[in-house]
Amino acid sequence: MNPDELNQTGQEAIQQVLQLVSAWGMQVVGAIALLIVGYWVAGRAGRVTRRALERGSVDEQLVPFFSQTAHYFVLAVVVIAVLQLFGIETTSLVAVIGAAGLAVGLALQGTLSSFAAGVLLLVTRPFKIGNFVSVGGSVGVVAEVNLFTTTLNTPDNIQIMVPNSSVYGATITNFSANPTRRIDLVIGISYDDDINKAIRLIEEILGQEERVLKDPAPVVAASELGDSSVNLIVRPWVDSKNFAATRGALIQALKEGLERGGCSFPYPQQDVHVVSAASSS
Repeated sequence: MNPDELNQTGQEAIQQVLQLVSAWGMQVVGAIALLIVGYWVAGRAGRVTRRALERGSVDEQLVPFFSQTAHYFVLAVVVIAVLQLFGIETTSLVAVIGAAGLAVGLALQGTLSSFAAGVLLLVTRPFKIGNFVSVGGSVGVVAEVNLFTTTLNTPDNIQIMVPNSSVYGATITNFSANPTRRIDLVIGISYDDDINKAIRLIEEILGQEERVLKDPAPVVAASELGDSSVNLIVRPWVDSKNFAATRGALIQALKEGLERGGCSFPYPQQDVHVVSAASSS
């Protein structure tokens, strides 16, 4: 190819590029600008929605759901607007999107199940922010519930993020759902101790603890004759928020009070009888 032909070919290529730029340049620039602005507006919409809901009387558990919904809704509108900017009929993409959605759904079954479980958790609300729960094999205080995960803070201040599919698909134990809880203790006394005296001492100790509720009244009764002790059940009721502190205080007070009253706490023991061969014969 001689220099004249190369020059002509280069000019034709430049003309084609200029034609493409003139035909699509403004659309590309507009699409980029629209995406940037739309992304900013979506983030702004999510933040504004969150602040508005936090100022209102909406349950704090629903705030992340609605703020994320507003964010992704604006992004969806922006994507549709960009497609229309290039002259693409969005209605003709429904079938393609449906087929792609099916393929993506099969590939992201776990994520979609967590999304569905997150929606159900926000609708049914088996627990709230601040509740102490056991979900998905983890125990802690609920810090946040979003569309995909539930965040817990454990008693030793470790953050755990549990997929919502594991939360909604398993047993949920909510320790904070009811205003009161019962403390269940078993106290073993010696067979030589006076059972009635031990019960009176326990009732006095429970009466001295201000956090123990009078209604319902505590239950103190003999439960069984164990191998080494007579076991008494002690079942006082307390406010849920005072459960752990009151339980620990009662264990210490019951031990000290029963010992002062003359009761003993026997160790597990066995009687071994040794029979010599000569005596047996």
